Amino acid sequence: MFDRDSNYRLFSCKVVFVFLLAASQGTAATRIWDTMSPSLNEEVLADRSGWKVVPTETDRWNGPEYYSPERYAMQHSFRGDAVVENEHLVAVFSSRKAKAIIYSKADPAAKKVEVVPLEFKAKPARITHFGVLRNSGDEAALEVVFSGEGTGKTLSLVFSFGNKRIVEIAPSENVNGISLLGPIRYGVAPDFISDDLILDLREYPSLSALYVPSGNLFVGLLEGENDMLIVTWPAGKQRVRLVPDTRQREPRLIESVDIENDGKSVFLAVSSATGIWHEEVLKASYLEKDIAIAWKRPFPAKWITQLLEDGVETTFTFRESRPKRFWRGGIGSYTYPVWFRDGTTFYRLGKKIPPKGKSLVYFLERKGTPASVLTPVDIMKDTLGGQTCSAVLDLEGRRPRSHRRKDAVIGAATCGVTDGMQPVFDAGKEAERKEYIHGGVDDMVYFITRQRQRINEYQAFAGRMIKYLDRTGKARPDLKPFIDNIRAITQEIIQEHDRQRENMKTLAYADELARETKALTLRKDPGNPARFTDLKMKWRRMGGTQDYLVCKFHTITRKLFQQAGYGCIGRPEAVAVADEIRNLCRQCLRNPDGYEIWPDY
Repeated sequence: MFDRDSNYRLFSCKVVFVFLLAASQGTAATRIWDTMSPSLNEEVLADRSGWKVVPTETDRWNGPEYYSPERYAMQHSFRGDAVVENEHLVAVFSSRKAKAIIYSKADPAAKKVEVVPLEFKAKPARITHFGVLRNSGDEAALEVVFSGEGTGKTLSLVFSFGNKRIVEIAPSENVNGISLLGPIRYGVAPDFISDDLILDLREYPSLSALYVPSGNLFVGLLEGENDMLIVTWPAGKQRVRLVPDTRQREPRLIESVDIENDGKSVFLAVSSATGIWHEEVLKASYLEKDIAIAWKRPFPAKWITQLLEDGVETTFTFRESRPKRFWRGGIGSYTYPVWFRDGTTFYRLGKKIPPKGKSLVYFLERKGTPASVLTPVDIMKDTLGGQTCSAVLDLEGRRPRSHRRKDAVIGAATCGVTDGMQPVFDAGKEAERKEYIHGGVDDMVYFITRQRQRINEYQAFAGRMIKYLDRTGKARPDLKPFIDNIRAITQEIIQEHDRQRENMKTLAYADELARETKALTLRKDPGNPARFTDLKMKWRRMGGTQDYLVCKFHTITRKLFQQAGYGCIGRPEAVAVADEIRNLCRQCLRNPDGYEIWPDY
């Protein structure tokens, strides 16, 4: 458990000095040290005078006649504890505490995360052996053997380091899990098609553990708003739970991320910068005003937050300037709520995006980000490989679909196209500009047909979801409250479709409107402007209803996705079902159009 009392902070200045001093020693980018003392603690860490650098594989420290790469692992016997250091981090392996303790060079005053085999997290243990498996100067790999006191059981982890801030932790066959301990204020389970899950212990005061839906990436926002813990793991049957700090304090912190690792490696990294994440309390005084807040982004990135829209937490990317008001199907017209200007962060909240709760600001992806900064997505790409990352990021699924014809004459949406036609009829030039009017009509028919296809996709999705829930409900009666909640949300898609059926009309109705509109171009007639005005309203009612439905269905499906994730947090037995529900939602949410959600969502 992390100790944040005042005595610990007394050592901060000493630790800072030593870490900076060490950066100038030696030429290897990654070094292994032997502290020459097995009683490593913060006081010993502040004085390296007795430490020795473990020679690299190319150093002839035993003489050329004795050195061979095959025997290298046996050529150093540690007299003290081991420390691995590179440009970005220091990893201290404390034999008495039986932990690997990670410090960030960007903020070396405090430890960021501790690593221990899950089985020894709450049991007395020691580190009884260090074995150097790799020490090239650019890379280092250290086998660390943990032994339970009084049990005789040993567990081995291999820690690998390169020239980045990433640490790989590879378990031996008998290691069932790895625990990462750190002062985590918020947990984030990212998703790149729908919205991230944001886990706040204040929402779960009675739970002893929070069970996270399956994925390959977890981000812990550490206390103080200056550090992010990034954890990745390859595809497999891993199970992840967050364990609260049991001490009575506010705000409550997540004490550890416990990963049942399925025999596979776990990768971690710590990114540090002043204000690397931020929590903004949304006050009633923010209503209908441009509000400049005190927090400033430390560097460019794709900074995001979640705000309430239509009663559902919705992801917004901070824009680079104050956006103009825009119209959104089903929601109406409002000012985009978050942006940067001249280094200042702004919010504009109103009745449609109300100032309720909190806004958590963080980043996952690059956007003009300096090369020196590794984003969580960068870490994932570096650790999990192309196939897994492609599946998680799903760049193809994030590409918006278009309901505009390639050879569109006027546009796509019924409101814009009919507005484009209006001046022609007002001027009495409908016969003269027959091809223009016919092209606009074809634009609208294409648009309505494509949107109707999307509406049908949502209906098919709702049908598949209901069948899955019915089947699962019979097999898993213990999950009835969870399944009933998901079924009720799914029914909203079906019910809203039925409510709007009359206003939505049919494709045959659209064909009839097209025939009548084109017929007005056969000859100039003083009555045509009035006839067109009547047809215009019919086009717009039909198109507007479809605009509303695709937006509403997208919102409901995201609500389903979120509720499935949050609903299994306290139900480990529901995680597998939640994963399947979320996968079905994710497939449906792929390739939205601009009426469902804005670009760069």
